[in-house]
Amino acid sequence: MTIVVTGAAGFIGANLVKALNGRGITDIIAVDNLSRGEKFRNLVDCEVAHYLDKHDFVEMVAAGDFDGEVTAIFHQGACSDTMNHDGKYMMENNYQYTLELFEFCQGEEIPFLYASSAAVYGAGSTFREQREFEAPLNVYGYSKFLFDQVLRKRMQQGLTAQVAGFRYFNVYGPREQHKGRMASVAYHNFHQYRDTGKVKLFGGWDGWGNGMQSRDFVSVEDVVNVNLHFYDHPELSGIFNLGSGRAQPFNDVAVAVVNSCRRHEGKPALTLTEMVEQGLLEYVPFPDALKGKYQSFTQADIGRLREAGYNAPMLTVEEGVGRYVDWLIGA
Repeated sequence: MTIVVTGAAGFIGANLVKALNGRGITDIIAVDNLSRGEKFRNLVDCEVAHYLDKHDFVEMVAAGDFDGEVTAIFHQGACSDTMNHDGKYMMENNYQYTLELFEFCQGEEIPFLYASSAAVYGAGSTFREQREFEAPLNVYGYSKFLFDQVLRKRMQQGLTAQVAGFRYFNVYGPREQHKGRMASVAYHNFHQYRDTGKVKLFGGWDGWGNGMQSRDFVSVEDVVNVNLHFYDHPELSGIFNLGSGRAQPFNDVAVAVVNSCRRHEGKPALTLTEMVEQGLLEYVPFPDALKGKYQSFTQADIGRLREAGYNAPMLTVEEGVGRYVDWLIGA
């Protein structure tokens, strides 16, 4: 029986395909848009049964070609560029696409596990899955928010099969190299250090010290494990924050990257203070253009995720970034 993974050549999608392969599952239809052809590299070490372009897939779903053929859809396909302000494209690619696949899965009575986003919270300071805390600041966040609202209404009316949406926080890890400027802080810190011998972070602003702005950084390993937990428990439906539940400063990411690289160089670990003193970590003035438009703190409330029975510990930045650097150096 076939599993569909949309966005399969992307960051989280490719990691999901690899994890499904680890379970011996290879009857997978990989759906994506390979107009950026370099993304194919994310699937080179994966096993899939078939690849379909996103537009062909949508047409085939509408034509009934997959009726009775699919057992679950992991829907990771979306435009995740928060700086893309083309609202028509964003709503078609993120909202309408998700709605159509949701309706298909409900009709087929099969699980639908989809990517939402922490962007639905906007500039808020409380990150809990409740309407009063949701106020997206851009059309990307709105496209994710709007479908979450649809799901809430449909859950009240009654679902025919599992639907679970995951509000991803700051995800980092293997297979994100194609994302360019939208890749994680860890990815950029790694390449900056390897290219220049130092990492640069924003200096202090708005009450935050140098490099102390903090985010909920979550490893893609944990993101995949949560998705598979819900796949294993089709009785679970709803909208769930998917972060580590732990805010850590950008300093922690930089220190983890530099020390992981030093480990591969046969050099001892350094403290934050030592890195600054040796010029391995440098602070640049906080950009005027970002003042008043920058999230200095995010931390997922993962209480609902824990209530759903996902009890595994989330990787810390030190653990997860260390593993990621090992992968980057070995890739």
